[in-house]
Amino acid sequence: MTTSAETVVVPARTKTAAVSAAARHKHQGFQHGGWFVAPFLALFTLFVIWPLLRGVYLSLTDANITGAGASFIGLDNYREALKDPLMWDALGHSAYFTLLVVPCITVLAFLLAMLAHHIERGKWLWRLCFFAPFLLPSTVAGNLWQWLFNPGTGMINHVFGGDTPWLTDKSYAMLAIVIETLWWTVGFSFLLYLAALQSIPGHLYEAAKLDGANAWHRMVHITLPMLRNITGLVVALQILASLQVFDQAVVMMDFGPGPENATRTFVQYTLEEGFTSYRVGYASAISIIFFVIIAAVALARMWLLRNREEAAR
Repeated sequence: MTTSAETVVVPARTKTAAVSAAARHKHQGFQHGGWFVAPFLALFTLFVIWPLLRGVYLSLTDANITGAGASFIGLDNYREALKDPLMWDALGHSAYFTLLVVPCITVLAFLLAMLAHHIERGKWLWRLCFFAPFLLPSTVAGNLWQWLFNPGTGMINHVFGGDTPWLTDKSYAMLAIVIETLWWTVGFSFLLYLAALQSIPGHLYEAAKLDGANAWHRMVHITLPMLRNITGLVVALQILASLQVFDQAVVMMDFGPGPENATRTFVQYTLEEGFTSYRVGYASAISIIFFVIIAAVALARMWLLRNREEAAR
């Protein structure tokens, strides 16, 4: 009986000691890892969490740019924003810009990546030419295209003929900004597609050639399916970036809202309310509204991606 009891008790003590040792090891690992994460958490709290919370608080007040004499007014700023036609116009301009840019830049980046991937001579030069504009500051790119679109001295009208008022007519102003944005930012999406193309196994194309598949069939049945995830990433990043368009629109329109306010974007309207009209509380409210819209778009994209992955299984 004594031997049997010892046989039962000893393993139980050993298991308890092992569990305690694992718990101590996990706790020590968490303590050590916490020191590595702490700087990021501190900066994230300082530059993201705190400004967000501060913005929410200011949106509930009538604070001006001086910050003095602010009083709590509840949801009045939000009620005013929902009835503000200028805010909805600015949001419409940002959405219109996004609808124009996202599909164009996705297709263009894919075509440029296909060209740079399959070309044999001077491959590095083509890659540099396609990516180099993305390295330019937004002000440089904006000023460059402002000169190109100038009706009198610009090269666009000189090369293609005509006297199209690109920057002074509301029918062309947003299109001019879209063209500049495509040239300036396509390099980033091009680089993502190029990296994805290089990761596709070559034996897939070799097997398809042996089966008699031509170039079109190989692209449709191999290349595009293998790039599905990267295409979703490019589209998501471009949607989020395009909704926040500001730099190129402001620079090309000489820091104004464009002809008949046709290029005033949501971010620009927010800054005008905060730093021109000095209504910091109201600007904070519409900033929070814009944050909710951006978050909703990001969550919708995640939901669609998750459903597509589950359907693929």
